[in-house]
Amino acid sequence: MSVRVAVIYYSATGNVHALASALAEGAAKQDADVRLRRVHELAPDTAIDANPAWRAHVDATKDSVEEATLEDLEWADAYAFGTPTRFGTVTAQLKQFLDQTGGLWQQGKLQDKPVTSFTSSANRHGGQESTILSLNNVFYHWGCLIVPPGYTDPLLYASGGNPYGVSWPSGGGEGPDEATLEAARYQGRRLAETAAKLNGS
Repeated sequence: MSVRVAVIYYSATGNVHALASALAEGAAKQDADVRLRRVHELAPDTAIDANPAWRAHVDATKDSVEEATLEDLEWADAYAFGTPTRFGTVTAQLKQFLDQTGGLWQQGKLQDKPVTSFTSSANRHGGQESTILSLNNVFYHWGCLIVPPGYTDPLLYASGGNPYGVSWPSGGGEGPDEATLEAARYQGRRLAETAAKLNGS
């Protein structure tokens, strides 16, 4: 039986979306059943329209990527969560989704599941590690088993060597490079492998 992986993310201009897609691809290559889901956009149209890249990404994904629901969390055996940094922490959009999970948490439906995190910021030192660490605080409360990439494969060094989770400095205006996408695929494979071991499959 294949494991079920939910890759849930928020992305404004598409960098985290690219990482999420690569991570989902990596999990799928381990025969995982994968759901790629975006969380609901909270920003007003006036803010989105002020940034052409933001508007383009919202329009490109609104019909091609389903919005995440709490049912996705119940369905999954493992989770991957991605967010851009906002002052070194999680975006309001993803945080709002996470704040809706209290009922599932109280019922014990989130515990003992492996989870991994990823992020992007404008600058290399723009809070990537602190964003992942702050996101992981939620998963400590859920009772999840955090699965970082660590330094478990040499390919991680080519993407900057972040042991907490794949990350991308987007300040150059271009999307994640191939080394970073390959690190994301590896992180997805590692998550699916860990979930399979925990499930005895």
